[in-house]
Amino acid sequence: MEALHEEMPFDLDFHPSSQLVATSLITGELNLFRYGPESQPERLFTVKAHEESCRAVRFVDSGKVILSGSADCSVLASDVETGKAVARLEDAHENGINRLVCLTETLIATGDDEGCIKVWDTRERSCCNSFHVHEDYISDMTYVPDSNQILATSGDGTLSVNSLRRNKVKSQSEFSEDELLSLVIMKNGKKVVCGTPSGALLLYSWGYFKDCSDRFLGHAQSVDTMLKLDEETLISGASDGVIRLVGILPNRIIQPLAEHSEYPIEALAFSHDRKYLGSISHDKMLKLWDLQELMSGPQSVNDGGSVEAGSDDSDEDEMDVDMEPSKGSRSKKAGKGQSSSRPGADFFADL
Repeated sequence: MEALHEEMPFDLDFHPSSQLVATSLITGELNLFRYGPESQPERLFTVKAHEESCRAVRFVDSGKVILSGSADCSVLASDVETGKAVARLEDAHENGINRLVCLTETLIATGDDEGCIKVWDTRERSCCNSFHVHEDYISDMTYVPDSNQILATSGDGTLSVNSLRRNKVKSQSEFSEDELLSLVIMKNGKKVVCGTPSGALLLYSWGYFKDCSDRFLGHAQSVDTMLKLDEETLISGASDGVIRLVGILPNRIIQPLAEHSEYPIEALAFSHDRKYLGSISHDKMLKLWDLQELMSGPQSVNDGGSVEAGSDDSDEDEMDVDMEPSKGSRSKKAGKGQSSSRPGADFFADL
């Protein structure tokens, strides 16, 4: 199943309980589709949500509201039934927003082009935490509920661990040679896997984030997005347009699952029941894949990747070691987002 956009999509998210999927476009538009097993996705609405590119989209409030983050520094809440704006925070960040993730029913986090992470409490209707450790754009974030921490990757080549309980940066890795583009937590919380532009996957042991413990060189091109399938396997989306099933420890490309197109894959997502895998790419296409059919497909090809052993790779490190952040320096990317001097408004006041 597939649906064509007029412009390139940046992000997608599935509704938590219904057969709906939202996409955000480079032109600032927000799209909502209804999908089903017997037909192509039906576009329910397209709205101009932002003046600049809409880079992130997530369903919140049990699927009643769609949140979107933009290069224009704003976060918008849209009604899922009508697409109409419910509330808008014009100056959520001083720089363009690149990532938006849901932490809990009442907490979301946003990351911007200059490395700032902010946490928003929807009950208090305000920013309750902020972290300023990265020197370049926030490329990905994930939440660890057991320790109440946000893990983030950045274009500055580092991984950070940010404690919501202490409101401090608990740890930051040393600068890697590559930008870090995506991350997933594997092996029952013992390993953090990060994708890079070179195609290498960097594996960090939990509690020992200063340097990666292993490097897996199975991808020939940039790994821009990843989804955790289970504790042993993940699904990767790369800039060659191929979606792959990847095993972690032992590290191997199990098989290519599908080829979206010849263009880079921007994002992947699972439907709420995990029946479908959604992918978007520079070909302007949203594609919905039957996950069971992908997993039972005839492909069984190793892409010729190799594994390069790094430092000690024991799976036994479960300690949550508190380390001070690194203080290295690295040049920032220019020209991303727009600066704003106005303070953040009360975003959720109208919800």
